[in-house]
Amino acid sequence: MWEGRLGMIVTYGHRLVPDGAEWIMDNGCFGTRYPYPGDEGYLKRLTEMAWKKDSCRFVTAPDVPFDAEGSVKRSLPMLAPIRELGYPVALVGQDGIEDMDVPWEEFDVMFLGGSTDWKIGPGARETARQALEHGKAVHMGRVNSLSRLWYARQLGCTSADGTFLRYAPDRNLPKLLRYIDQVNEGGDIPYLRAVS
Repeated sequence: MWEGRLGMIVTYGHRLVPDGAEWIMDNGCFGTRYPYPGDEGYLKRLTEMAWKKDSCRFVTAPDVPFDAEGSVKRSLPMLAPIRELGYPVALVGQDGIEDMDVPWEEFDVMFLGGSTDWKIGPGARETARQALEHGKAVHMGRVNSLSRLWYARQLGCTSADGTFLRYAPDRNLPKLLRYIDQVNEGGDIPYLRAVS
């Protein structure tokens, strides 16, 4: 983390971000042991962590997994309050967002969530293209293999997260670092960081 090769994903229940580590805040709306605490609780937690906001890559607004329309509607009221706390804010793209009018000026990062089929299909590719066209950073969630890391980089993602290190971290950390090095060799796509 201190070399800038890995970052940390934090949810509502985390209490520690190591000094010098880059981090993102996940809202907990999808598959976490720390579920979304509601808007008030989320903003309170972000306020408590404000002393670490300079090393925060982004905070995800609350979303509705696999439902683009519901996700955008759910996120809209929270985009400005998160930004007002001094954090870059991410909108989580879900299945079908590529066909919607997206409020591009309201957020800073497009987080490619959604189903696996959507994420590796034309919908996510088009969403990433639109995001880059609007000057937004792109992040991909649930990236747990070298091939998926390559795919994220090809889409123009500058960060990705996954649970690869959660299982057998002693064995998988060297592998992940090799994957990152392989993906970042040469090319004109920005450096890709993994967040675990």
